[in-house]
Amino acid sequence: MAHSYSNIYIHLIFSTKNRHPWLVKSIRPAMHQYMAKVLTNASNSVCAINSVEDHVHILLKLARTSSPASVAEEVKKSSSKWLKTQLTSLANFQWQAGYAAFSVSESNVKCVKDYIARQEEHHQKLSFKQEFVSFLKKNKIEYDNRYLWE
Repeated sequence: MAHSYSNIYIHLIFSTKNRHPWLVKSIRPAMHQYMAKVLTNASNSVCAINSVEDHVHILLKLARTSSPASVAEEVKKSSSKWLKTQLTSLANFQWQAGYAAFSVSESNVKCVKDYIARQEEHHQKLSFKQEFVSFLKKNKIEYDNRYLWE
């Protein structure tokens, strides 16, 4: 083949360190824009970004030259530095060490976008821990509860 092709959608989820409620409502829209810029600068296509006070959901079409690990590392590293400069209350901001990345089929992209858009609504009914464990189970990812939360 003369060219390389890919069509890989990833639903990326990561939390603040110890799920601390750092992400106040006023900073979220600018943070989402900043994250989108970081991702698109690395040739990824951003489909959706949303967050609540303690975690972020991102749906992206992965660039052919990117990996979920490299994308998660870069967006977390860059946004952490950026957040620390935005509000004095964020001077000690940290993301959790890990992340979760779930594959999304082309036929399910709209459903995941809608889910991400309704984060505030979801979290009136369930906690981040409940949501995250349900994602792990739904995607048949084995986990040990002892090491799930930092």
